[in-house]
Amino acid sequence: MKPTLSPSRSKPRGGARYRGSAAYKVALLGRVAFAVAAMVGLSACEQNTFVPPPPPKVEVAVPVQRTITRFLEATGNAAPIKNVDLVARVQGVLQSIDYQDGSFVKEGTTLFTIEPETYKLKLEQAQAAEAGAQASLKQAEADFKRQSDLVQRQAVSQATLDTSTSARDNAQANLQQAQVNTKIAAVNYGYTNVVAPFDGIVSAHLVSVGELVGAASPTQLATIVQLDPIYVNFNVNEQDVLRIREEARRRGLSVSDIRQLPVDVGLQTDSGFPHKGKLDYISPTLNQSTGTLAVRGVLPNPDRVLLPGFFVRVRVPIDQEQNALLVPDVALGSDQSGRYVLVVNGDNAVEQRKVQTGPLDGELRVIESGLKAEDRVVTAGLLRAIPGQKVDPQQKKIEMPSASAK
Repeated sequence: MKPTLSPSRSKPRGGARYRGSAAYKVALLGRVAFAVAAMVGLSACEQNTFVPPPPPKVEVAVPVQRTITRFLEATGNAAPIKNVDLVARVQGVLQSIDYQDGSFVKEGTTLFTIEPETYKLKLEQAQAAEAGAQASLKQAEADFKRQSDLVQRQAVSQATLDTSTSARDNAQANLQQAQVNTKIAAVNYGYTNVVAPFDGIVSAHLVSVGELVGAASPTQLATIVQLDPIYVNFNVNEQDVLRIREEARRRGLSVSDIRQLPVDVGLQTDSGFPHKGKLDYISPTLNQSTGTLAVRGVLPNPDRVLLPGFFVRVRVPIDQEQNALLVPDVALGSDQSGRYVLVVNGDNAVEQRKVQTGPLDGELRVIESGLKAEDRVVTAGLLRAIPGQKVDPQQKKIEMPSASAK
């Protein structure tokens, strides 16, 4: 017996036929279009807008204005004022060495003794000869006086008086010769003691006790060097010479005034220029092969810190400038065209300024040209400051150096 279908089972088949109909497709498309429109409207409500980042912050400062001293700087070397070779000026055996090698001695100190006994005897011999000459002269003068009286009384002839006069003159000449011989003997006797001609340091001795010295030629015994005061020699190029001469003419300075200029000297290990002196000599001509002028300064050296041969740094003040502009040296950049600084203009945009730089004063650099006193110079955040871009400037004040180290 076949089952009978209930009316409810026939509806699915009828619904399937309905979904396949055109009306169903239209309704489905309407629902899809509505969903798409809703999604578009929702996405339009949540769309992001681009907000540019704020300008980078940089530190800016106006240049420092102050009076600066311009210096001529050079490299020189120290040299002794006096450097003398001690030699044996008489022949003899070296009897003693009376100093310690490398010691400081005062002027007149005996350093070497050369067989003095022989020269002492020669001096005594000369003194005895001088005494004999004096006695002969005394006798000749007495005879001359006696013969003069006799001639006046016409007791003797004029020829006798002439003979007496000649004897007196010969006696005077012999005495003079004897006196000269005595002085020569005294000088030679003095040469047996080699003394220090000035205060200084004596080098190691070059001969030994018992050695014959001064035989064929003067024998060098040692060297003595004066270290206080001391010279510092350096050279100035032609361009600086012309600039200094022009400045001297402008200020009405004479050559003697220039020679009184101070000289500051520093060793390679010194900070700054602690040693002070003054100019001592300026060469009248330039060296054509080097195009430089030789200049010399003299400095007190009581502690003998400066030694002959040391290379030193030298500076000489040549000019003063009022209201010079200075900026931190770290604020300067460089490229193929030279040095520059970054400046923030009135619109807070960065500009690159070409500048001419001068000497260094501590951590500040003198700006010769290219910068104004009211310019805002970027001193920190240089990597964030791009020429043509705007920045957020933070005004700062440049700290003055506690001590100049130009």
